Amino acid sequence: MAAENAAEHGQTAGEYIIHHLTHLQNAKPKAVVDFSVFSFDSMFFSIALGVIGCWVLWLAARKATSGVPGRFQAFVELLVEMVDQQAKGIVHNKESRKFVAPLALTIFVWIFLLNAMDLFPVDLFPYLWGKVFSAAGGDPHHAYLRVVPTADLSVTMGLSVAVLLICLYYNIKIKGLGGWVHELFTAPFGNHWALYPFNFAMQMIEFVAKTVSHGMRLFGNMYAGELIFLLIALMGGAFTLSATGIGLAIGHIIAGTVWSIFHILIITLQAFVFMMLALVYIGQAHDHH
Repeated sequence: MAAENAAEHGQTAGEYIIHHLTHLQNAKPKAVVDFSVFSFDSMFFSIALGVIGCWVLWLAARKATSGVPGRFQAFVELLVEMVDQQAKGIVHNKESRKFVAPLALTIFVWIFLLNAMDLFPVDLFPYLWGKVFSAAGGDPHHAYLRVVPTADLSVTMGLSVAVLLICLYYNIKIKGLGGWVHELFTAPFGNHWALYPFNFAMQMIEFVAKTVSHGMRLFGNMYAGELIFLLIALMGGAFTLSATGIGLAIGHIIAGTVWSIFHILIITLQAFVFMMLALVYIGQAHDHH
């Protein structure tokens, strides 16, 4: 399908990739950071998959029985128990875990679903959207659509900033506003007036570094995975009745299968890592220095 789309639109391989990496937005960004630009595709799939994730968990809770659980209930119970054990080992405040443990479960399920969109054929949703866009009188050349929200930096950074805000909340709740401000100026180098500026600077750097690395790690891995799928699709699109063309088509099938299987591990691992880092950061907010 990659070759057909590229041929139909008169695209080169580079233009094909750029088209697939362009968001459906209300406007082109005027700067590196432009808060007036919205990626409608990321917003739609994030909200839709969030609703689906909540519905699946609600369905498991509604159908839960005290008897022998079915496969679906057993799987969800195993997942809940895994997350709960991780939360207990990191966040030692029992009262906080009433919110933090469900939050961690939500993070894991939601990000897993967002990442899993990468397993659909790269041309499937853009092709369907192009047809709808054309039927509505639009130019199919500008029917942009990206279906992996976690390959959008604004989404992953939004998630990491949300974790930061929760950490700030628990810093104030557990330590008190005065206690937290005192910690900002006295840790990590010590309680001395000459060290206050250095302590505060280190605290700010730590907050920024953790937040940026938290979002960038997920974004980088998913963006790279999406790009590899596009390159594999181009291999299949180069099919011709020649030794080279047939070889590329066979390579496309083999590489696509192998990378898809391996990518299942990646999307699960990235969801788990993001969840664990969120737990670690929230757990650190409970620690006194």
